[in-house]
Amino acid sequence: MKTSTDLSQSQRITEVPVTRVPLLDIPRELDPLRAQIDTAISRVMDSHQFILGPEADALEAEIASLCQVDHAICCASGSDALLLALMALDIGPGDEVILPSFTFFATASAVWRLGAKPVFVDIDPIHFNLCTQSFEQSITSRTKAVIPVHLYGQCCDMTEINTIAQRHNVRVIEDAAQALNAKHAGRPAGSWGDLGCFSFYPTKNLGACGDAGIMVTQDGTLAKRLRLLRAHGMEPRYYHREVGINSRLDAMQAAILRVKLPQLSLWTRQRQHNAASYDVMFAAAGLDRFLVTPTASHQKEHVWNQYTIRVKEGQRDSLRDYLTTAQVGSEIYYPVPLHRQACFASLEEETKALPVTEVAAQEALSLPVFPGLTEQEQLFVVNHIADFYDLPRI
Repeated sequence: MKTSTDLSQSQRITEVPVTRVPLLDIPRELDPLRAQIDTAISRVMDSHQFILGPEADALEAEIASLCQVDHAICCASGSDALLLALMALDIGPGDEVILPSFTFFATASAVWRLGAKPVFVDIDPIHFNLCTQSFEQSITSRTKAVIPVHLYGQCCDMTEINTIAQRHNVRVIEDAAQALNAKHAGRPAGSWGDLGCFSFYPTKNLGACGDAGIMVTQDGTLAKRLRLLRAHGMEPRYYHREVGINSRLDAMQAAILRVKLPQLSLWTRQRQHNAASYDVMFAAAGLDRFLVTPTASHQKEHVWNQYTIRVKEGQRDSLRDYLTTAQVGSEIYYPVPLHRQACFASLEEETKALPVTEVAAQEALSLPVFPGLTEQEQLFVVNHIADFYDLPRI
């Protein structure tokens, strides 16, 4: 079976036997850029400006351009980006913030830390993103904001979400941690809401060599306040207009991200190619009887931070164990929905039934989709899944 294209040399089938496929291969991404990264780090060392400074300023300008917004504000992590966004909108005790239960913990913890109430809603069964009907049905007089999460690298239906939010005077904070360079209706993730929040955690499509994050907005007033809040609310030095936090980006991380950023478009195309190849391979293997492959909406440009299948009939955990033995990397994003986490037990009685979320947590399994993944490696993954179901290899 052949599905290769001329996208890049690294995408073609090689003759080297495959014995294992990791979920991620960060060295494969970093090694070709090591000389440039070393130069960038040396530049920072020579400048003696280790926090924010010109490297962070340049990264902010480049990300603002990518996201087609006027302002980008660096911070120390994607988690801090969410926290700072909520702080900038004055969200606190007595306020409610609507968000999906099927997401990473930071989406809800940022709300909780400010004394506001996370209101967990269901996801749609196709894309695993915020269900717009559940969102609107959950709005109350205390609802201050909604946090749509662009899960796995595919945008939510931001057209509908913005329409609902405007109708009810609700602020919109996009959790785009997994979706840098993704688009909805031709417009970048992060540019739809009042604020967009991104993570540069090393496993993201654009990853730093440590923690890093950024916020984007079209609102100059919000941008100015975010810059204040990320640095202890201090302006000028030692004069504090309000209580902020310490969430300044390290200059070395900014410099490394600037080396990697020009590769993002190529890496995105490689991820898209890998996802399309998986679709062909799973169909050829007849695995559609046992699992559901992810769907990319025709309105959206999916950037495939994760390629997540749904494993039917309660066999997800058994399949994962089998793949682990075969040295095929996989991960469950996410095994316990947020409304089931022990730290949010006090909200359990108030949370409405979330049936789609419950099923997703039992069925979701993410497979390797990283840039540079070869077709031979993808066949290794798919054929071991076929072995699990006693199907012929392709």
